Amino acid sequence: MLEFRTQGYQGYSVKYSPFFDSRIAVAGSANFGLVGNGRIYILGLTANGIVAEKWFDTQDSLFDTTWSEAHENQLLTAGGDGSVKLFDITLSDFPVQSWQEHAREVFAVHWNLVGKDTFLSSSWDGTIKIWNPQSSSSLVTLPTHSCTYSAEFSPHSPSLLSSVSSDSHLRVFDLRTPASASNHLTLNIPIHTPPKPRMGTPAPVGIPPSEALTHDWNKYRDTILATAGVDRLIRTFDIRMAAAGPIAVLPGHEYAVRRITWSPHLSDILLSASYDMTCRVWTDGSAMGTGNAGMMKQENMLDAQGMVYGGGREMGRMGRHTEFATGVDWCLFGAEGWCASTGWDERVLVWDARALMQ
Repeated sequence: MLEFRTQGYQGYSVKYSPFFDSRIAVAGSANFGLVGNGRIYILGLTANGIVAEKWFDTQDSLFDTTWSEAHENQLLTAGGDGSVKLFDITLSDFPVQSWQEHAREVFAVHWNLVGKDTFLSSSWDGTIKIWNPQSSSSLVTLPTHSCTYSAEFSPHSPSLLSSVSSDSHLRVFDLRTPASASNHLTLNIPIHTPPKPRMGTPAPVGIPPSEALTHDWNKYRDTILATAGVDRLIRTFDIRMAAAGPIAVLPGHEYAVRRITWSPHLSDILLSASYDMTCRVWTDGSAMGTGNAGMMKQENMLDAQGMVYGGGREMGRMGRHTEFATGVDWCLFGAEGWCASTGWDERVLVWDARALMQ
């Protein structure tokens, strides 16, 4: 396990470069993001451990970062002052572009993985904005009417994007649809909907809504998303069967789940970071059989309360963080399993999830 100390800055987000297997970006904030500066670190993995190749300071806290999919030396930051900034790591001191349209903190930025010419930002002001790096103003604004903690483009389509927010809903937008009255909104799924009960069992008790903090698209199954948040549960949804509720529910974290990400190598594996200071590796159970395994499990696997777990389980955990674990990401290259995590303990850890999986 490799370790780097982000002295004076608590980590909020960590991202592996899509171009280099040895480069990581970490967004951090002074004073836990409440007040003060932000800093974006560019870290290199070397034979002598992790070294800081470069960093940029910002006037306000940083809550997220994402690498450009079009330029290997550029990355975006999400700022507490409502700004989105584009940095080029071959240049010094200042961003090459800055956009200031959001009225509140920007909590997520994500580059279009298919189109590669656009990116999005989501904010506490209840909007998602889509941008082109060449344009000085946003291309589209999508209202969610609630504090939007996480938004992402689908890795399978340049015009599909999704978000989760404080109103406990997963929204899917399709930019190919007419804007009309719904602002490209095609699905609005209540995350707290209990799974469908098995025939002959009592319906599960309704679950109160709670803030959804993070979500991610599966990299192999183009209709599957996972969500997580304050209620400590990770859920997976199939957007073809939005009304059916979650197809898998993964309990285990003791406090809110701050970040989840699906494996780029294995279709059923995901990684989570939580305020309980652990990062955990999970399977959603979909690779345990053949055919329509997920639906069969819905019939067969229930706990005492009739809550469907979908055959998923925790496969291992990494408990080396000593404060909230806030960011986690998989390395796209090499043997599957290498990942990085960051947290409020001012540390970045690089570790092999395979060593934990059972």
